[in-house]
Amino acid sequence: MKSVPIGQLLVEAGYITEEQLSEALRQQKTTYAGEKLGEVLLKMGFVSETQVVHALSTRLKVPYIDLITAKIDVEAVKKIPEEVARKNTVIGYRISNGKLYVATNDPVNFYIFEELKITAGMEIHPMLATKSAINDAIDRAYSQNTTTDIMNDINKEYDANAALMQAEAEATDERIDNAPVVKLVNTLVETAFRKNASDIHIEPFKVKTRVRYRIDGDLVEQMSVKPNVHNALITRIKILGGMNIAEKRIPLDGRFGTTIDGVNLDVRVSTIPTVYGEKCVIRLLSTADEKARKITDLGMTDYNYEMFKSIIRCPHGVMLVTGPTGSGKSTTLYAALGELSKPNVNIVTVEDPVEKKMDGINQVQINAKAGMTFAAALRSILRQDPDVIMLGEIRDGETADIAIRAAITGHLVLSTLHTNDAASTILRLVDMGVAPYMVATSLIGVIAQRLVKLLCPACKERVMLTDPADLRLVGKTEPTEICQPHYGGCHECGGTGYHGRTAIHEIIVTSNDIKELISKNATADQIGEQARKNGTKLLRENVTDMVLRGDTSMDELVKATYSV
Repeated sequence: MKSVPIGQLLVEAGYITEEQLSEALRQQKTTYAGEKLGEVLLKMGFVSETQVVHALSTRLKVPYIDLITAKIDVEAVKKIPEEVARKNTVIGYRISNGKLYVATNDPVNFYIFEELKITAGMEIHPMLATKSAINDAIDRAYSQNTTTDIMNDINKEYDANAALMQAEAEATDERIDNAPVVKLVNTLVETAFRKNASDIHIEPFKVKTRVRYRIDGDLVEQMSVKPNVHNALITRIKILGGMNIAEKRIPLDGRFGTTIDGVNLDVRVSTIPTVYGEKCVIRLLSTADEKARKITDLGMTDYNYEMFKSIIRCPHGVMLVTGPTGSGKSTTLYAALGELSKPNVNIVTVEDPVEKKMDGINQVQINAKAGMTFAAALRSILRQDPDVIMLGEIRDGETADIAIRAAITGHLVLSTLHTNDAASTILRLVDMGVAPYMVATSLIGVIAQRLVKLLCPACKERVMLTDPADLRLVGKTEPTEICQPHYGGCHECGGTGYHGRTAIHEIIVTSNDIKELISKNATADQIGEQARKNGTKLLRENVTDMVLRGDTSMDELVKATYSV
């Protein structure tokens, strides 16, 4: 069985040709010396893992198991220690008739099964699965087991002496350093990071405390804990965030840093008193020293990208990125800085916090307690001979005024504002106290953006749009074919029907006619109308194009752009 000719097997199955097999055998002797033929074929892209495993399953008469869809028994997982599972790429997934069914990618390695038989104390029945599926299952199963074990420890400890623990929690929780609560907080943050969550919500109610993660813009419930654990949990988070653990009557803010899987995280903590206790939201911000994503990677269309390039080509002026919290404004600014960063350009940023450290760019962290505000930092930066200045956010009239004056005196200033669309951003500056003629002179462009979820390509469904109101939203009069998420989703999208997000943009380049309107105190509607005549595509038009292409759904169009 060990000498199964895998190459011939794949040829017979029709997965590769004789020529591809010959080429792989040649490469095995040179480039990939010492590696198995199956691995060589995978690296050369001739076959997929699943094809190799299916071929082996047929020849070896070992059943194939799809671990992505299979339900894994927690008790079976516990039979094999995590270190053994990772070392041998195996995972227990079912116990039946005294046998432990084990998924493996090497069913002829009998030494492993003898070791597992001794470890688990049961007969081993091997099943064939892909290496990547086994590793993913190991990550999921043992991570979940760790969380479950910690929760059990916490519940046992609190159940054993609930009254005493509650009293201690109210007395600033002197025993907060007990291991289970510490482990729970660490596990919550680690799991959230690995699931690409942006926030963790810890919410107290009468009979439970609910924990939810915000993943791809939506809140997903992860677990619930007993209410008598809540005070200890919040107190532990407050200690980490450097907050006053005795103060429970007013909102508090804090932050701490941690490292997960080699990535440095800046973790922001916010608490607010509610009826049943303090609600806590934890925001995860990656501070990894990594290259910023390019503008072309952010979903900007070729049409919008040309408008964007015309803005950042200007040697001086103000460019604003606008949108609600969590719409990717900072990512867009970093991408713009990446395009502007050159050895002969001095770029200085003022941020709160510095979310990504970028090579070749001077980044300044705000410290309000020490008097280092946006306005104070900006005044100092103007004495640092900058070419480009990036402000994390224009929060008040003083900062706006200094930024505008910096632009007029020959600097390129990039910043963000919180408004609903590009046209109203211009009026917001005027509302902050900046004179209209100053705004008209300095502003070179505004980018409004939103994040829109993408339909899962594996399970999205085609339907006919017939509702008159919906047809009006997409600018159609006749029934039109669009796509919608499949109810219940699939394993690719985790049952949500959506997979990933992209940004949509609305870009106004302040041409001479728009500058004239700004100087005359024109309304947002008048400015928007002129921008459309100049070629601006509204957010609604951008997301409508995506709906008609089948990239996103009507629900996302309404969520991103609907207004009364």
